[in-house]
Amino acid sequence: MAEVGGRAPVGVGGDDGAASVLVVAVLVGVVVLAVAVVGGGRALAERSRVSGAADATALAAADAAAGLVAGSPCDRAGALAAANGVVLTSCRVDELVVTVRVTTSLAGVVVGASATAGPPPTGTAPPGLPP
Repeated sequence: MAEVGGRAPVGVGGDDGAASVLVVAVLVGVVVLAVAVVGGGRALAERSRVSGAADATALAAADAAAGLVAGSPCDRAGALAAANGVVLTSCRVDELVVTVRVTTSLAGVVVGASATAGPPPTGTAPPGLPP
C-alpha cells in the first residue's frame, strides 16, 4: 500500500509480534500447570506423612494402654506426635484400644489423619490359621 501523507495507513503491519504473544501465553500456561502439579504432589506427600504419624502415635499409645511401656497412653501419644511434627488433637482410650487424631498445616490448610490401634478383636485369627 502506498503511504498517505507520509504515514502508513492504519492496520498495515500485519501479524508482526503475534507469535511472541502466543509463546508468552503458552509459557504462562505451562508455569501455572507446573505449579499446580508440584503443589498437588506436596499436598499428597504431606497427607501421607500425617497419616504415618497418626499410625505411629496410635501404636505407641496402645502399647502404653497395654502396659508394654510406661506412661499414660495419651501422654505417650502427645510426645510421639510432637516428635513427628504434628499436633495431637484427640486421644480416646477404650480399654486397650486407642484412637488418635493428629493435624498439621500446609500453606494454611489443615491436614489431619486419624488412626486406631490395639489388640485384635477376640475370636479372630490371622489369615490362614483356624480361629
